[in-house]
Amino acid sequence: MKINKEYKEITSEIVNDAKFLELKDDSHHGSNRYEHCKRVSYVSFLMAKLLKANSKDVAISGLLHDYFHGSTNSNEDISYLKHPVTSANNAKNDFNINKEEEEIIRTHMYHYALVKHIIPFINHREKVIAKDYKPTSKEGHIVCISDLLVSIFEVLKYKVRYETCLYFIFLINLMF
Repeated sequence: MKINKEYKEITSEIVNDAKFLELKDDSHHGSNRYEHCKRVSYVSFLMAKLLKANSKDVAISGLLHDYFHGSTNSNEDISYLKHPVTSANNAKNDFNINKEEEEIIRTHMYHYALVKHIIPFINHREKVIAKDYKPTSKEGHIVCISDLLVSIFEVLKYKVRYETCLYFIFLINLMF
């Protein structure tokens, strides 16, 4: 298919890079960060094609939006609201991304900033001004929305099934 070929041409250098491949070692939403980034990138690419946005920038930004190592739960530099800056800096250093791609990566957690603004007791140590995280382009909104949709899919597909199985096993153990 023509679209798949175009997508692979844009992303193959990054997807096969040794540093990027290390993301396979970081668990994320029941899978790993490598697979998550590839899904966000591809969904963003397809949305950009549909919405006549810059598909190259969103494919690259989607691929690198979570380009960091470690857990957002354990390290302040890569927390939910700080990891976009870490990811953008890492992507800039390792892949020489352009300014638009950098901005897309830096603002990809706008959905979290909005929720945090509405429900401030979620992760209360992180203070947020939602407008500081708002994407400045159509492409930024595309990657933000793609990240949210892919994350919901992954949590439902992996974590919910896993936790349901654990609860089921626990209940069976209680009964016997």
